[in-house]
Formats: sequence, structure tokens, C-alpha cells
Amino acid sequence: MITADKLREALMKYVPADAVETCVDWIRTYRISVRIKHTRASKYGDYRAPQNGQGHIITINHDLNPYAFLITFTHEVAHLTCYNKFRDRVAPHGEEWKSEFRLLLKPFLDMKIFPDNVAMAVANYIKDPAASSCSDVHLMKALKQHNVGEEDWLHLEDIPYNEKFEIKSGQQFVKGEKLRKNFTCFDLKTKHKYFIHPLMEVRVIEET
Repeated sequence: MITADKLREALMKYVPADAVETCVDWIRTYRISVRIKHTRASKYGDYRAPQNGQGHIITINHDLNPYAFLITFTHEVAHLTCYNKFRDRVAPHGEEWKSEFRLLLKPFLDMKIFPDNVAMAVANYIKDPAASSCSDVHLMKALKQHNVGEEDWLHLEDIPYNEKFEIKSGQQFVKGEKLRKNFTCFDLKTKHKYFIHPLMEVRVIEET
């Protein structure tokens, strides 16, 4: 197993400094295999319970800012502790998981690790956390303010209808009408229809 010092060194790249020791403790205590992944538009991270001789696995997108990374990692560790207590007898994001998530995340609030705007959004979010932090508009917007070098990236909801845009995978769309919670968008190449979350980060395609 990787040494604590190596873990600390690696985690310093991804989470706020004051959260490193807690994250190291979780990884070593639960013997977690943490895997950093390329950008996934549909999720920030996921948890896989032990199977086929493997232990706990948590994957997290590489491009999250430190506060988003920490919240995502804590979200997935809550799945792990919930699994250890209940196995598959409870809903993935039921009351048991919500309780675990609050328990794990609250010390970071008490330590004042988050900037004020993120701390306020997190405190509100954990009153009734959803399956994805992406679904909380206030939390997503607060976290986005701490992204570095993304001045050109906007939320889909902030650009006009019929505007052409691209997402971080390089796929290009034109924005259509809002249907319930998501926007109807059309792939510029295939013309296929997609329903895209209002908080998806997009970049407007400049006409030449």
C-alpha cells in the first residue's frame, strides 16, 4: 500500500491543504483505490463496492477545483461507509447515505476549509443532499467561481437560444427550448437530440 507521505504529496494537488490528513486517513483506513479519470460530463465521481477480489474503488474527474474535488470525494466515501454498514439493503442516495454524507462533510465546515460562498452553499446543500451536487444550482455556481483559467466557459442556461456551443468533450450543439429541467439541444454533426442540464459548462462557438 502507498505510504502516507506519498498519499499526502499526491492529494495536495487535488484537495485543500487542511483536508489532506482526513483524506489520507480515509484512504488508508478503508484501503481505497482512488483513480483519477478524464472529464466525464455525466458525473464527477463514482464508488464501486468490493468485487472479484478488488477492494473499494473511487473514481474522480481530474479537472475539479479543490473544493469540488473534496465534496465529490466525501460524497463517494459516504457511499463506502454506507455500504460497510448496510451492504445493498438501502437506497443508493437514501436517508442512510444522506446521514453518512453529513457526518463526513460537517467537520470540513467546522474547520472553515471552504471559502465563505462555498461554505454557505454546502451548509444549505447538506440539509437534504441530492444524488449529485450538480443538481444544486447554488452550490454549482459557488464552486464554479473558484475554477481557474475557465473564463470562456459558461453555464448552458446563460447563453441565448439557438446559440451554437461546445462542451468539454469537444462535441458541438445548438441550444433549443427548455423542457422541464433540461434544455433540448441538437448535435451539429448528427442532428441527434440531447437533453442537457442547465449547469453544463459550455463555450460559445464564434462564427467565422
